[in-house]
Amino acid sequence: MDAGNVFSTEFLFKAPGDAPDAGPSRLHVVDGCFVDCTPITTDDLADESRGLATLPAIVDAHDHGRGLRTLAFGTMDEPLESWILDLMNEPVVPPYLRAAVAFGRMVEGGIAAANHCHNTQTADLIAEAEEVSRAARDVGIRVAFAAPILDRNPVVYGDHHGLLHDVPEAIKVALQRRIDGVVDIEQQLEAVDAIAEFEHDLFEVQYGPRGLQWMTDQTMETIAEASAKTGRRIHMHLFETQRQRIWADRTYPSGPIKRMDATGFLSPRLTVAHGIWLNDDEISLMAERGVTVSVNPSSNLRLRSGMARVDRFIEEGLCFGVGLDSMAFDDDEDMLREFRLFWRLHRDRHAGMNERLDLGRAYRAAAIDGRRTVVRDGDASDKNGSTYAPFTPRSAADFMQLDWRAIAHDMMPGAIEPAYLIAGRMTKRHLRRLVVAGRSVVVDGRCTGIDLPAAEAEILERALQDWKQGPSDRRADRDALKQAIKRYYEAV
Repeated sequence: MDAGNVFSTEFLFKAPGDAPDAGPSRLHVVDGCFVDCTPITTDDLADESRGLATLPAIVDAHDHGRGLRTLAFGTMDEPLESWILDLMNEPVVPPYLRAAVAFGRMVEGGIAAANHCHNTQTADLIAEAEEVSRAARDVGIRVAFAAPILDRNPVVYGDHHGLLHDVPEAIKVALQRRIDGVVDIEQQLEAVDAIAEFEHDLFEVQYGPRGLQWMTDQTMETIAEASAKTGRRIHMHLFETQRQRIWADRTYPSGPIKRMDATGFLSPRLTVAHGIWLNDDEISLMAERGVTVSVNPSSNLRLRSGMARVDRFIEEGLCFGVGLDSMAFDDDEDMLREFRLFWRLHRDRHAGMNERLDLGRAYRAAAIDGRRTVVRDGDASDKNGSTYAPFTPRSAADFMQLDWRAIAHDMMPGAIEPAYLIAGRMTKRHLRRLVVAGRSVVVDGRCTGIDLPAAEAEILERALQDWKQGPSDRRADRDALKQAIKRYYEAV
């Protein structure tokens, strides 16, 4: 057992929005878990602890961890179906560097744990996963690695032959390579087992089917069976766009979610990202089965996908967390700002006078319910959400400390509930310390595990090298592909 660490704080919000500030406190941590949280007097505070507000750490319930932001390589914000193929333009960089930069930015944005929905850059998923595992350990962030699984519709939702005849030769070659690259589901599941060899306290593998439209019925059944047998979680996209909804209704006239349920796919082990186009009956069924939804406000706005029906999730008891999806509104991995966007957008869908999503429920989604999508200690034995209770003895010591003085510099004494002010203003510039499993992974707003500025400089240099070696007519090819995609979906 280690000797432990002691952290002090002037304000302690164990359950922001649900419980008041516990006041000056000393937090005793041993072996990555809380031993106790002891009240102290203001006079007992060290100078460096004065003005700190401590809250449970926030979880990114859905992300892709690319390292290079999509706008950097010309992937403009537009509907998913054309946007997603632009990802082929992403420069190839070393997988460790790609993950380390992404994770370093995440922790500086207030993220203690992330569900990493991996997009491969090479033919060697297992080697990439090993490097992602190493990056998670170095940065100190908790990572659930959703190993990608796909065996249907690798280019468009449906027959791709018409599209291939309607694009330039260079694009056709790239698309055909994607089609030909689909491998047998058994091989993909074997890869998941191999990646499990890289698991450690901060890294765990999950089954990551890309989405309903990207897996066959046989694969759906196989993954459901494997998850039930191994206890591994499943993480997938679901109904992000209306086009996906239309495809699913045509493909499963008796109901796509009912089909998933018949295979045993719906369970407390399942997390679905987006869930924008779910209907009432589906929300009710998923709530009954204990499924969790990751709500991704910035991504949904940037890609014009729509807004998740959080008000209905609350009514039906469907568990939900919050995810960045590598698409923060300001392209800056600021999870604290994302929380505010999530809360403001979904407080009341119909602009009424009574809140549907109050601050306490919003924070539980971001810090507690979303946690079980990533961390095993957040698994629930029932459908009611996470059992994780921060700041209690033996709970994981994952928390953040913010600069209260900067947040409240103009506040009139007693004018507002402090937790409300924090939630209404906090951004990553207020982050002074982020602690994961008792380790300070951010101090004074900077990642401690790696030299992030140096890594960012290196990834940019490597990306530029790869970019210059690529085709010179990228923009023309991209525009031609977008027009072909538009014609394809207008015709179906």
